[in-house]
Amino acid sequence: MLGARGAGLAWGLRAVARAWPWGARGRSLALARAAGTPCPGDRPSSTGLGPGPGPRRRRLSLSAAAVVDSAPRPLRPYLRLMRLDKPIGTWLLYLPCTWSIGLAAEPGSFPDWYMLFLFGTGAVLMRGAGCTINDMWDRDYDKKVTRTATRPIAAGDISTFQSFVFLGGQLTLALGVLLCLNYYSIALGAASLLLVITYPLMKRITYWPQLALGFTFNWGALLGWSAVKGSCDPFVCLPLYFSGIMWTLIYDTIYAHQDKRDDALIGVKSTALRFRENTKQWLSGFSVAMLGALSLVGMNTGQTVPYYTALAAVAAHLTHQIYTLDIHRPEDCWDKFASNRTIGLIIFLGIVLGNLWKEKKTDETKKNTDSRTEN
Repeated sequence: MLGARGAGLAWGLRAVARAWPWGARGRSLALARAAGTPCPGDRPSSTGLGPGPGPRRRRLSLSAAAVVDSAPRPLRPYLRLMRLDKPIGTWLLYLPCTWSIGLAAEPGSFPDWYMLFLFGTGAVLMRGAGCTINDMWDRDYDKKVTRTATRPIAAGDISTFQSFVFLGGQLTLALGVLLCLNYYSIALGAASLLLVITYPLMKRITYWPQLALGFTFNWGALLGWSAVKGSCDPFVCLPLYFSGIMWTLIYDTIYAHQDKRDDALIGVKSTALRFRENTKQWLSGFSVAMLGALSLVGMNTGQTVPYYTALAAVAAHLTHQIYTLDIHRPEDCWDKFASNRTIGLIIFLGIVLGNLWKEKKTDETKKNTDSRTEN
């Protein structure tokens, strides 16, 4: 009994000694533990009588990364290959589709929810397929870049053959989604496959791979409208497509600044390396072009006050994003890149509310017309 008490006292003195350099708070916590008083962060023992190595409970989290981590171990490399743990890319692919679907809705109506669901499913599958193709092409480059060295193919978690089979499965499911659309949209969607396959190669050829990504990622600006209307209206779809390309040049240039040192060493090209210290001037030019094209879309579709209010909010967001951007801090580049989801959602909300506003405006016009007729 005395031996146990002596051991406990010695443990307490050692804890106080270790905590002494950390100041009064550290000493008080150590003394409390020595006295047997529970302290913040202590886990109860399995017996419930004091601190101990009891089972650690996982915190419940609904984040994409947590969902992937909780998946069965054999599936995790494939989910990470699809980037399901980093859904920002899926959002950036999906949002131009939502713009187009929203603009194609009848005045005073919400967007077609079925189409939004179909395109959301397609965005997950096609973004996953694009990432698989990208990682297959870049497996040797990814091993040399710190941020990408842990990707499943580069790390050896998935073989090239396995990734090829997995790619076939993703494309098959994506084809099933595409076949739910009209014939015009099926042909238009199939035409995008060439862009999906070739855009990962552009970083070897040109300093403008972000432009190739823009052509690929914003195909939904054409496809969403045709899925609802049966064909593309060039006066709406082309400026919308152009605005999306400018948007991609903005966010993916910011993204590329994370890897510019490694890219320069291994010979990979990007707009980040092309623009260097002039990046903010280029991004400002792309922002003006994007907002100008979106304004033209608004005029050609008879948009109303909420839409232009959303464009003003987007302009403010882009101004702040570019002004505060630190291209030499990868963490800031990632934060600014990820914030572009907000821009896409603001535009979509502006389209939906602007379309609903049309009904109000039409009703008021009818009332005025009826009152004039009665008089």
